[in-house]
Amino acid sequence: MSEQETSKGSRAMAEPPAGRLAQARWTLVAAALAIGAVTAAAGGSWLLAVGALAAVAAVAAFAPRRTRSMRRADSAAAAAQFPLDRLSALRLAAAVPDPLIVFDAAGVIVHANPAAEITFGPVLRGVDLQLRFRAPEMQDLIGKALSGTADGAVVDYAERLPVERLYRVSATPLGDATGLFVLVFKDQSEVRRIDRMRADFIANASHELRTPLASIAGFIETLRGPARDDPAARDRFLEIMQAQTARMARLIDDLLSLSRLEMKPFVKPGETVDIVQVAAGVADALGQRAADAGVVVERHFPAGPVMVAGSRDELTQVFENLLENAIKYGQAGKRVTLTVERAPGAPKPQVDVTVRDFGPGIAEEHIPRVTERFYRADVDSAQKGTGLGLAIVKHILTRHNARLTINSSPGEGAAFVVHLPAG
Repeated sequence: MSEQETSKGSRAMAEPPAGRLAQARWTLVAAALAIGAVTAAAGGSWLLAVGALAAVAAVAAFAPRRTRSMRRADSAAAAAQFPLDRLSALRLAAAVPDPLIVFDAAGVIVHANPAAEITFGPVLRGVDLQLRFRAPEMQDLIGKALSGTADGAVVDYAERLPVERLYRVSATPLGDATGLFVLVFKDQSEVRRIDRMRADFIANASHELRTPLASIAGFIETLRGPARDDPAARDRFLEIMQAQTARMARLIDDLLSLSRLEMKPFVKPGETVDIVQVAAGVADALGQRAADAGVVVERHFPAGPVMVAGSRDELTQVFENLLENAIKYGQAGKRVTLTVERAPGAPKPQVDVTVRDFGPGIAEEHIPRVTERFYRADVDSAQKGTGLGLAIVKHILTRHNARLTINSSPGEGAAFVVHLPAG
């Protein structure tokens, strides 16, 4: 209640009795006539009639009186306590983030909220709902709702255009005896994607560990049997077992590294490093491996330091993975280039580090997936890694607010470009 309304109410309460009687004069006249008519008709005492009229006058003069503004203020206060009473069903439906479609007892669409329009395109009113959703599971759910046998039933429904999305759909009556029903679509796409990723990860990790373990177990059995007294075979088998053990150790290290990065994917590094120095250190560390593979690593660095915000150890891991892959898979090209340059024309100061090989390249259909865990573009290749290197690269770059682009064509090699914000 405003101060002005409070002031009016106070004046009304403080008004003298004579003034109140004057304001209620017509009410008193009507009361006097009514009392007189009743007394005359009933043959009652006129003294009682006068007493009744005096009582009415006393009430009018002294009883607390509420003004019109006070009554309006009370109504506004009551409405404010229950704001939902003033909201329409359409506004409530528009506030629901899930697609929602209302239909009547004839199965005709009555209303679709904005989320449904965005998800399914224009949903026309007056159209038969079963003509819009022709999947058998949706037909069955709508039929049960119309017959009153849905009873909380839900179905899984896939909408494949423009992109595939999976929804859990429920159909329930809207209110009591309204003749209206509502379909609610709960998006399950992300949950299913995570479940599928988890299952794939367990299957892939189990496979990657099972293979070297089976190899080691077979060699142990051979060494304890036919090769027990064969020094040459024993040495060869022990060397293979050592290589398989090292592979399992690398796989476990990569899994632990990936798990650590996924636990805190958005923690920004707090130091500044010279990316030229980091790239040069990686090239030096892998120089012997490149020489053994017959690959020359060419460096194209600018003069002076190039500073970026990042973790030295994590960026070293990024370029070790990229350069090692280039040496391994681009061996046929006999050379690899490692380039650091300030990106011209970028909207913000940016540094690009490019690792390019001249090997067989990567087919276009594989490029979007090569950063997935355990994904290999060439499963028949003799070069076997853990399949986790590029997944680790992607997660580290996410922590650095950086990104990776891959440019490749079969027979023309591949270029992996790391785009880093300048320090």
